[in-house]
This record gives sequence, C-alpha cells and structure tokens, in this order.
Amino acid sequence: MMISQRSLPKVSVEQIVERIFAFRQITRTDQRLLMSAFLSKKCYNETDHLQIKRVFDALQRGLIKVTD
Repeated sequence: MMISQRSLPKVSVEQIVERIFAFRQITRTDQRLLMSAFLSKKCYNETDHLQIKRVFDALQRGLIKVTD
C-alpha cells in the first residue's frame, strides 16, 4: 500500500528516532516518515542528520529490526 507524502503526519526526526529506539524496530511507516523529513530541506539540519545516522548505525549493528 502506498502512502502519499501528503497523508504522512508531521512529526520531527527526533520523535521518529525515539520511537524506533523505544521499540527496537523500524517500520515501513517510520522509513517513509524519515525519508519525508530527510527530503524536506526545511526540516533537515545537523541534529537530524546525526539522528538518522544513529538509526542507520544501529541497523547495521543489528540493534534494530526492520518490520512491515
């Protein structure tokens, strides 16, 4: 199922990352929200970059599961 960018809720990268680490999993919706925030130049800053890097690092180390 495709979710349009317009239907995604407006949440901060920090909120998304907190949820990912709280549940130790990243869902497709989390992925879409992060990509939406990442592609939105208005919201993207150094702090957001570090948060996203933290998620990718945890994924590579197996600390976070990818779920549907």
